[in-house]
Amino acid sequence: MKILLAPSETKNKGGFENFSLESLLFTELTTTRKMLLHHYMNILQKNDLEELRKIFGLKKEADLLYHNKDIVHELTMKAIKRYTGVAFDYLNYTKLNNHEKNYIDKNVILCSNLFGFIRADDMIPEYRLKQGAVLGELKPEKLYKEQSHLLEAYLKDDDILDLRAGFYDKFYKPTKNYTTLKFIKNGKVVSHWAKAYRGIVLREVAKSNITSIEAFMKLSIDNLSIDEIQTKKNKTEIIYTIDN
Repeated sequence: MKILLAPSETKNKGGFENFSLESLLFTELTTTRKMLLHHYMNILQKNDLEELRKIFGLKKEADLLYHNKDIVHELTMKAIKRYTGVAFDYLNYTKLNNHEKNYIDKNVILCSNLFGFIRADDMIPEYRLKQGAVLGELKPEKLYKEQSHLLEAYLKDDDILDLRAGFYDKFYKPTKNYTTLKFIKNGKVVSHWAKAYRGIVLREVAKSNITSIEAFMKLSIDNLSIDEIQTKKNKTEIIYTIDN
């Protein structure tokens, strides 16, 4: 089973290794990545604060200046450790044991707004790019969607658990059967805090070494109970009730 996970706009600082675009998942995407990175760096080099606000999604000048740097020569860390935010906090990757970390490294695919489809253990630098931001006239999600057949082929023999936010369908939407999750509390759909429960689910999946959707359906997760399962075309949605 492979798990699709959205990135976060916030990142951890620091790193350990030099950056190489060619080391990322799908070398076939290197040309696209170079083109987007070239446009990204051109915008940064112009140092137009208004333009930086648009692509970074930030307002304070100090924050803009901090993120305006040559990411090509920044040190890298695993993508799953680079990204922060609610889902990643609740996954708490650094506290997993080596077997559980290896599960995450090999089975989680992230959709980076800049680098496209990457593995959890791909080494990436700290960067900032707002979800949906345009680089010049280039829309990253459109360029990666045009080459999403690479991911489709990569996933052809695996069950798919899609934990991404809906925006990332613009990068890739499975044409084969896949499973998503919805969380309900007090009769209402949870939106922002759904990220937390996605992180919790991913953590429990890694701990139990889940290899199929069938096994996932049987997985007991504290404070979550399956209320309903809806299938429409190739999408199955598991609706969880949050117990407290």
